[in-house]
Amino acid sequence: MTTTHDVHADHTHVHGDDCGHAAVRHADHTDYLHDGHVHHQHEDHYDEHDVDAHVDAEDHSDHTHGDDCGHVTVQHDDHVDFLHGEHRHAAHGDHYDEH
Repeated sequence: MTTTHDVHADHTHVHGDDCGHAAVRHADHTDYLHDGHVHHQHEDHYDEHDVDAHVDAEDHSDHTHGDDCGHVTVQHDDHVDFLHGEHRHAAHGDHYDEH
């Protein structure tokens, strides 16, 4: 899985523990879900994260994400992602993808 280095310009908001945005642990850093974007701090700016690979999430045979599943939802392009632990899951056919 690779990510692009796409700088989110004019980002005046500082993300952190109490910033009000959902935080998701990603590799060696924290991503913040902000207005349909995924940001992470990189030196003196924030980068946009795009994942260019199709990554299946772990088995969900015992859990179905939906309106009452108990997980926080985040609008992402044309679908909804579900925050599940330190992961973002999106329905894709008969499984969930990591986003």
